[in-house]
Formats: sequence, structure tokens, C-alpha cells
Amino acid sequence: MRFLDALVPDREQRYSMDQWAQEYLLFQGHQYPLGFQTTYGKDPAEPIGANFAGYVQGGLKGNGVVFALEQKRLQVFSQARFQYQRMRAGRPGDLFGDPQLRILERPWTGATTGDMLARMLLDADFAGNSWQVKLDGEIVRLRPDWVEIVLEQRVVPYGQGGADVPVGWRQAGIFYYEGGRFSGADPAVFLPGEYTHFAPMPDPEAAYRGMSWLTPVVRELQADTSATKHKLKFFENAATPNLAVSLAKEITPEQFQAFVAEMDKQHRGVENAYKTLYTAGGADVTVIGQNLQQLDFKVTQGAGETRLAAAAGIHPVIVGLSEGMQGSSLNAGNYAAAKRATVDTTCRYLWQNAAGSLETLVPAPPDARLWYDARDIPFLREDEKDAAAILKENMLAIESGIRGGYTPDSVVAAVTAGDLTLLQHTGLFSVQLQPPGADQTNGGDGGNAA
Repeated sequence: MRFLDALVPDREQRYSMDQWAQEYLLFQGHQYPLGFQTTYGKDPAEPIGANFAGYVQGGLKGNGVVFALEQKRLQVFSQARFQYQRMRAGRPGDLFGDPQLRILERPWTGATTGDMLARMLLDADFAGNSWQVKLDGEIVRLRPDWVEIVLEQRVVPYGQGGADVPVGWRQAGIFYYEGGRFSGADPAVFLPGEYTHFAPMPDPEAAYRGMSWLTPVVRELQADTSATKHKLKFFENAATPNLAVSLAKEITPEQFQAFVAEMDKQHRGVENAYKTLYTAGGADVTVIGQNLQQLDFKVTQGAGETRLAAAAGIHPVIVGLSEGMQGSSLNAGNYAAAKRATVDTTCRYLWQNAAGSLETLVPAPPDARLWYDARDIPFLREDEKDAAAILKENMLAIESGIRGGYTPDSVVAAVTAGDLTLLQHTGLFSVQLQPPGADQTNGGDGGNAA
């Protein structure tokens, strides 16, 4: 029996690892035993990269710019809520709540929707993937680098003579190894529909795996970290001119080492900054650098910071990076435009993606979908002014439609959906909506009464 043939909606017993191995891990004629090694493209699995811990340690915890960018992403993203949204004629309608959504409002003990979204975004940003499962009435986060996506190859009978040929991969489930894939622990097996997978940046080299936004800018991150260390070393080494000291060729190696040790003792370190340097005995001192301004550190690091901000989808003005604090960037109009760009191109995309992912755990009623509710987010208050202006225009359009003789219900539906084909006319005209030719003063006799 094939593994996928056994997946029925009312199945309550989860597959054990032995059952999985016996019934599913038969791939291209080969039986894969427990503990098999998997590499995407050869065996039926798609492992998640092991760089999650490195990105967290070196990026989030080790670099101030990455932390500031991630903090801003987190602060805005985690303020959204989720509700169902009705769909009318393929167009989104009003939002409404449902008791089924309570698990998203209190995902685990002492947590809120914001806590869940924060975890989701951190995992997705630094591992490229975020997984959650629903167990014992709570949402449980699966550490992303301990998850492996299990694949089944698709085959279609489109080869020569009707032979089956492989065409892509089907996601058959995931393995979760508590402690990591090489911990020696047996994995927990979750089937499609039992877990969410939030991967806002797809990895083009994989079928389902996501990619961290830090991956393309790792060199920028390394350069920024190195520049910060360079500045620290500048202050550790007296914060005074960099010097090249040459001594007479007649001195012995022992004398040279003694001179270096004594000079370091007297002039190295922040405590010895700005002390006068005295030399004798033929020592020749040459200044090869004076300060950080000569190294143009602001320009060097500023350019790197902007590249990191671009990869994170956060405008430098929003997070307060150096290049975003220059010239007219902080003018009211420019700041508002920067904020709008961040919201429209980054935040709303992430919210939409998260809603689609979480719908696996809280399926929407018929003719509805799970959607985000961003109406109470302070960062979007400028959008409320625009929304009010749009509402005003819609009300004018509704009033105009009703005066034109269309039914009120059809006018509201047409304006809401942006579809004029929904309009239905009453057959009446003018503001008073009287039948054509009717007399409004004499009971409709055309004005011929005496």
C-alpha cells in the first residue's frame, strides 16, 4: 500500500516512523532504511539549511544594523490580527470573527497573536521557513532547522509509448527531529494539513523550501561587522595616528622585541590615547593614517547599511540608518512616502502570506478566507486618512448611482466590488425617481386638471 493512499480525512492514528519507512520510503525501486541520508535532488527529502543558528548569532545578536532592521519588521508585523473575510463574486468583502479563531488569539499559555507572529517572522527571516502545528489545543512552533520536508516525485504518463516520466515533486509531509536531524532521535511525522509552512521568500533551487533575506547580503553583513570591529580596534590602539616605526639595522632581534614591547606598553590602548611619543636611538616614525574620517567610514558603512535595509524591505529612513538621515529624507512628505513603500511592498505581503499559511490550522467557512486585520496598527494611521478619503469618494459614487435610478443594494455592491456590471436599474429617472411623464403636482395627470 502506498503511503499517500492511506491518507483519509478521518484518520486519527499518526504514522509511526517504522510504518512511514515500510510504506512510503520506497523510491525509484529502492527501500530507504531508518537513518537514511537525504539530499534534495537525489533522495525524497528537502532538508532545511543549517545556517539558522549562524544567522541568529552573527546577524540578529551580533550586528546592530540587522537587529534594528529585524526589530522594525517585527514591531509592525506582529501587530496584525486575523479574521475571516467574506468573498462575494470573487471579490473580498467584510471581515468577521469566529470562535474557531481563538487559538490564533491565544496560541499557547500566556501568548497572544503578536507572540506567534513574532516567532513566525524570526524563523522565516533567519531560516527562510516557519512551521507550526496544533497539538493539545495549542499552536506549537517547530524549530525550522530541525525540520525536513519529505517529497514524493510526481509522474505523468507523457513519455514515449505512454511511459511514466517524473515531473517535479509533491510535498508528502515533514519530519521534525527534536534536537536536530543528527541528534539520533526519531522524527515526529506530520502530514499535509497538520502543519503551517510560512516561507515568504522562496528558494529558487528548491520546490518548497524558503530562503532567508540575509542570504544574498551575507558579505555585506560580514563587511559591516568587520568595519565595526575595525573602529573598535582604532580606539583600542590609542585612537591616535597609525604609525610605521623603523629602527636602525644595527640593532639585534632582542633589542627590537624589547623596543616593540616597551612602545606597546606606553602607547597602546584607549588609556594611552593622545600621549606624546618620544623616540631615540635612530627610530624613524612615519604617520600612515590619522583618523576614521580619512578612512571614510561613514560612507563605507552607510552604503553597506543601505544594502542590508534594501534586502530587509525596510526603507533606511524608517529605521534611522545614516544614509536615510541626510538631506531631505526626513521631510514630512518623503518620510510618509518611505513608510508607505515599506507597508505596501513588505508588510502587507508578509501579512497576506501569513494568513494563507495559518488557514491550514483554522480553515475558513465557505465563501470566505482567513485574512489579516491591520486597522488598529499605529504605523498605518496615515493609511486611515487615505481610507477615509476613499470612503468619502465611495459614498459620493453611491449617492450618484441612486440618483441615477439604480437600486441602492446594487449600487453598494458595484462600488464595493468595483464592478459596474452589478448595477441594476429601477426604470425610474430624475432625483424624485418618478415615472417618465408623471406630473408631480396634480397626481400624475400631466398638469391638465383645472
